[in-house]
Amino acid sequence: MAKPGRKIMVIGHKNPDTDSISAAIAYAYLKNVTLNTDEYEARRAGKINEETKYVLDRFHVAAPSYISDVGTQVSDIDIRFTQGIDQNMSLKKAWEIMKRDDVVTLPVTDENQYLQGLIITGDIAMSYMDVYDKGIISEACTPYRNIVETLDGQMLVGDESKCFDKGNVLVGAGNPEAMEEFIHEHDMIILGNRYESQICALEKKVSCMIVCANYKVASTIKKLAEEKGCAIISTPYDTYTTARLINQSMPVRHFMRKENLITFEEDSYVEEVLEVMSKERHRDFPILDGVGKYIGMISRRNLLQSKKKQVILVDHNEKSQAVDGIDSSEILEIIDHHRLGSLETMSPVFFRNQPLGSSSTIVYLMFKEKHIEVPQEIAGILCSAIISDTLMYRSPTCTQVDQVCAQELAAIAKVDVEELAINMFKAGSSFDSKTVEEIFYQDFKTFTVSGIEFGVGQISSMSEETLLSVKEQLLSYMPTALKERGLDMVYMMMTNILEESTGLLSYGKDAAEVVEKAYQVKEQDGVYKLEGVISRKKQLIPSFLEAMQE
Repeated sequence: MAKPGRKIMVIGHKNPDTDSISAAIAYAYLKNVTLNTDEYEARRAGKINEETKYVLDRFHVAAPSYISDVGTQVSDIDIRFTQGIDQNMSLKKAWEIMKRDDVVTLPVTDENQYLQGLIITGDIAMSYMDVYDKGIISEACTPYRNIVETLDGQMLVGDESKCFDKGNVLVGAGNPEAMEEFIHEHDMIILGNRYESQICALEKKVSCMIVCANYKVASTIKKLAEEKGCAIISTPYDTYTTARLINQSMPVRHFMRKENLITFEEDSYVEEVLEVMSKERHRDFPILDGVGKYIGMISRRNLLQSKKKQVILVDHNEKSQAVDGIDSSEILEIIDHHRLGSLETMSPVFFRNQPLGSSSTIVYLMFKEKHIEVPQEIAGILCSAIISDTLMYRSPTCTQVDQVCAQELAAIAKVDVEELAINMFKAGSSFDSKTVEEIFYQDFKTFTVSGIEFGVGQISSMSEETLLSVKEQLLSYMPTALKERGLDMVYMMMTNILEESTGLLSYGKDAAEVVEKAYQVKEQDGVYKLEGVISRKKQLIPSFLEAMQE
């Protein structure tokens, strides 16, 4: 059963690892079972790596849906639905709909709701104010139905579904002799009850006669009109009023705007929409769905009432690591185990940050605090996340709390920690089917200190041979990564889990100096050997920050 509130996304950082994905899934589950208002949904901001894929597959958990940007979109706005009108509708009826619905723009759609054009009040006003020649009604191919409706009339002879598509519209005010001079075949003539004038019009083979003031039409005239294929319309209006109103019977397709229409889609971002709107004088703009069908209208006023996407961030609090558009969203909570970063919020948020080895440890503690039973599959991915982030308890970030939580989760999930760890790391360190780009970015984070922006990636394996097999590829790719991400320096940690050491690659101005200053080591064959260093968060980054700030 759908919840009445809004959808709130629980999302980890870009280039998500097992901890980021597992924490998002588990925390969304926890929120959903403890709250009955909003709906919480786990999402991901990047591609899932092989280790995480193995974990999700093993415990039969679906991967979160991908989202590239959490900026406010048109779909976050209350789109006003204005019913589309048929292109053959009369200007008069379109104007009546505008007055009734208090709108200035009507979409013109076909039977499948595809947008054909737009008609606005200015277009209708123009049709009233401009001086048109007497052939405009036929030029617009005006349906007789429109003429009958506009004149509040009645079709006495003829077919309403046909159109007046030849001839001029004239007023037969003179005597029959005078009328013969200006009436031609196919014309439409507005006249009164003079029998002689009606006969004259029929003899001249007009297409339609409009008889004013509800004057009775003789049966002989009707019969003759049928024989000659002439339509007869009776209207209660006098000749002057009929002549004034008849232009309003023209179909909107003759006046609607159908070229270079400015439309937006549901997934268009509000910032882009505002930029386009600022350059246009239109008041209302059509919204189309993913297949191009019309679904509603928005105006500048609607944009002012847009609702920001609501998000909960897990496993990060750095703006550079957050999903695109984070500044345009509303951050509700942050669950993390890293140093305080650069994210700012407009209002106070729930922020839980603990010095533990994994964000998933924090999430599991919250399950326990709320006395919520952890499902077996959730226990499995949480346990895997703790193993991954602590490198099976070898990382200096690992605490006694992490180990206890992992063991409890392993019991719930009915798995052996060592067996699970070996298979996870094996899956994660299989580089054969990956491009160098995929390897480089599978666990990559960026940082800023004293105006310097740098990125650090990390790959892990239980085999030194596996790590060295991709060294040259990674070194060759580093200049590309530096340029693509607009960074000052890039580093890659090649971590050997069993030996508890890291081979560090570096690139960029002053990148080597930072490493040498932080660790007092020298490069050998393009690699800095860092013994005992396996944690990016607790060992590498603090040392780099200290070296950069000296």
